[in-house]
Amino acid sequence: MIWAAIVVTAAGCYAVKLLGLSVPAAVLERPLVRRLAALVPIAALAALIALQTFADGRTLVVDARAAGLAAAAVALLLRAPFLVIVAVAVVVTAAVRALTG
Repeated sequence: MIWAAIVVTAAGCYAVKLLGLSVPAAVLERPLVRRLAALVPIAALAALIALQTFADGRTLVVDARAAGLAAAAVALLLRAPFLVIVAVAVVVTAAVRALTG
């Protein structure tokens, strides 16, 4: 059963890749398509971050991860380098977890 799921998933991924390659260049050059292609990864990443930060199974939680995300947002506003932003988020999350148990 697992191998069947792997094969179906691999075939689906290959089909999606083929579908993307078969789109005519004229469609890809449209300004709306170019703008959407630039924004979709950002939206997907933001959704993933929100899900990983505020979800625990099917429940909404606010815990140390939210503090880490807030600290990362502050570091981002201060235009810190990416690795510094990640380090700030990790340190703040660990500190909040250590303090709250």
